[in-house]
Amino acid sequence: MDTTQRLDKFLSNSGYASRRSIKQFLRENTVTINGVKARESGIRIDLSKDDIRINNQKIKKEGFVYYLLNKPKGVVSTSADEFDRKNVVDLIDTDVRVYPVGRLDKDTHGLILLTNDGELTHKLTHPKFHVPKTYLLKIEGSVSEGKLNKLRDGIILSDGLTNPAKVKVRKETPNTTELEMEIYEGRYRQIRRMCEAIHLNLIDLQRIKFGPIKIDKLRLEHYRELTKAEVESLKKATEKDTII
Repeated sequence: MDTTQRLDKFLSNSGYASRRSIKQFLRENTVTINGVKARESGIRIDLSKDDIRINNQKIKKEGFVYYLLNKPKGVVSTSADEFDRKNVVDLIDTDVRVYPVGRLDKDTHGLILLTNDGELTHKLTHPKFHVPKTYLLKIEGSVSEGKLNKLRDGIILSDGLTNPAKVKVRKETPNTTELEMEIYEGRYRQIRRMCEAIHLNLIDLQRIKFGPIKIDKLRLEHYRELTKAEVESLKKATEKDTII
C-alpha cells in the first residue's frame, strides 16, 4: 500500500490550511519534515512515518467534515478577518478547523459550504470543473429581454468577459423583478459587477444552491452537517461531463 502523498495535498486535506496559505507557510520557512525546513509544495512525504509540522505544531490528518450554513448579511466568508469582523467559521460549533468553500461577499446571504476537505474544495471552486452556483437576484424595476440576454451571453468586466450564465425571471411586481441566475465562475463580487455593468440596481442577492446542494428551509444563521449522500453528490458533481 502506497503511504506517500504530496506535501501540499496532505496539508490541504489535514484541514490546517488552504492551498494558498500553504504556499505562504513555505515561503516563510515554517513548514518542517522531520525537523528539516520544506521549501517545495510538491515534495512527497510518507504518511506512515514522517513528522510534519507548521510553526512547530504537529499536523495530523483529521476526518473530513462538511457543513451547510445559511449565511446572514454582515458576516464575512473568510476563516480570519484583519478587521476582526464576524466570519462564517464563527457560526459553526466544531473542534475541527474548517474553511469556507469559496466566498460570499458581506452583503450577500444564503448557502455557503464549509469543510476541511481541501481537495474537494479545490474542485468545487475551480471553474474548470463546472460546478454551478445558483442565486436569486432582486432587481429594482423591470428587466428588459435585451439585458437578460446580455447576462446570458456574458458581460465584459475589468477582469475579462464572464462565461455565459443561465438566467430566468422568477417573479415580477410593479416595483421589482426577481431573477434566478446560475454561474460556474466565482470572481470577486461577480454578479454585483455584472448588474452594475448593464445598469441594473441589485437590491438583494441570495445564493440558494451550490452544485446539487440546496438551501431549502434552513433558517438564517443556522447550519447542519451534510449527509453522506450529499457529500457523494458533491464529489460526483466535480467529475467530468456530470450534468446537474
